[in-house]
Amino acid sequence: MVRPQLQEIVDEFALSPPKMRLELLLGFANGLPPLPPEFKGRHDLMERVEECQTPFFVAVERDDDAVRLRFDAPPEAPTTRGYAGVLAAGLDGASADEILATPSDFFLEMKLGEVISPLRLRGMSAILARIKRLVAQQDGA
Repeated sequence: MVRPQLQEIVDEFALSPPKMRLELLLGFANGLPPLPPEFKGRHDLMERVEECQTPFFVAVERDDDAVRLRFDAPPEAPTTRGYAGVLAAGLDGASADEILATPSDFFLEMKLGEVISPLRLRGMSAILARIKRLVAQQDGA
């Protein structure tokens, strides 16, 4: 089950023509929230997603039941930043259960395979997998 905020984004991509999907993804790249000051320059507080072609870091924080997602992706990696922006818009503030219930391949419904490479898709899958692992670790699973 996909969180409603994320499903809305998925539907927007799925209903858009391929050229528009890439533009939407770049829009999410530009809208990726900046790192909070305590994370700037502190990759030691984050986990690197090794499967990504570019240096990509993620951190998960808990605020009661809400999960806060933090991403650091270089500007020269717009598709990866865009996917992080999608995750930030669709999952930041979700409960641990909502994140853990997110299908690992939800992005396929977005039809991104028509506009970006399989290698980038694998990186996207790895980002969500890392987030889920961090959430599960915090829950003691």
